[in-house]
Amino acid sequence: MTGFLNLDKPEGMSSAAVVNRVKWLTRTPCGHMGTLDPLACGVLPVGVGNAARLFDYFLSKRKTYEARFVFGATTDTLDREGEIVRGGDIPDGGNIEAALARFVGEIEQVPPKYSAVSVGGRRGYALARGGEEFTLAARRVKVYSFRLTGQTAPDEYGFEIVCGAGTYIRSLARDLAAALGTQGYMSYLRRTASGVFTADAAVAPDALTRENVETYLIPTETVLPFPELGETDARIFNGVGVAADCADGLYKLRRDGVFYGIARVKDGVARAEKKLC
Repeated sequence: MTGFLNLDKPEGMSSAAVVNRVKWLTRTPCGHMGTLDPLACGVLPVGVGNAARLFDYFLSKRKTYEARFVFGATTDTLDREGEIVRGGDIPDGGNIEAALARFVGEIEQVPPKYSAVSVGGRRGYALARGGEEFTLAARRVKVYSFRLTGQTAPDEYGFEIVCGAGTYIRSLARDLAAALGTQGYMSYLRRTASGVFTADAAVAPDALTRENVETYLIPTETVLPFPELGETDARIFNGVGVAADCADGLYKLRRDGVFYGIARVKDGVARAEKKLC
């Protein structure tokens, strides 16, 4: 069984637990694209079988989120699961909107200490839970848009965020609040899109059974944005570079009409780069 499942992860369930359920249902190795914390919900693409090898080939790494930030308080985890400490003013919507522009584009961002970032071979969340002192280096991330969607409570506002891989929404809550001279944390997060996978087409993990899981499986080749290589020398399937009369780039490769993998063309020579068969 090979392909992708577009799953709608519920709150309270880890991404690893979702993948383990799919492994049990399909009896096949699986992997997910982009971890969601247990607090978060929404789109979690899962590659079933050899399809999990292809996540690096998705051209669009954009992710879209619906988030809510509480102002005038913070937590050690930067989300509602941590211990809440009150402090700071609650900004108005006009001031928030005026501050958002500085967080759009390529920005420097320090990940939350309660994260999976590795520090000397150990995860940040493990160090934080153990009460150890450490610092995390800032990293460059891409935020395509950051939009205020409204006030959801006296101290809470909603946002829509479109960003690249590796962006921490919890860090955006902290940094936006700091720019406004106050404190803040993330109270809600839902991913509504991850590349070509969207929430309106996602299915809940609990809806899957061994009898129906294959009906939700998205064929591997249908979500890859590459043209087909077309007729080529059969030696390409044995790792040999063969002549190709097409532009440099990535191409879908078929063998006897069946999707075989990814080929790369460079300087008129095509090679099989990722084989699924």
